[in-house]
Amino acid sequence: MAKKRYKYSFTKKRHTRGGVESSILALMSGLLFFGAAICSLVMSGQGGMYLGAMGILALGLSVYGFILGLKSFSEQNRAFLYSKIGSVANGVLMVIWIALFLVGIS
Repeated sequence: MAKKRYKYSFTKKRHTRGGVESSILALMSGLLFFGAAICSLVMSGQGGMYLGAMGILALGLSVYGFILGLKSFSEQNRAFLYSKIGSVANGVLMVIWIALFLVGIS
């Protein structure tokens, strides 16, 4: 009786392009968040329109990054590490930005 041979293939999978872009957008949105917090602290809460525009821009980046991260899961034979990191980070930042925006309105 012949032995059954197992064939293993260790290929190096490339990361998804959308996942990498999603992670970069999460980093940019996070940096804008910390920048806005520092500017608000320096200006004693009187940042006004400039910090609001920065917040809306960062919210848009996180929404787009979240969508991009979710779409990147459809790529075949790729590593999904950056897709997971970007999707989760953008989702968390999106919730933070929306909550901050709603607190500012009320």
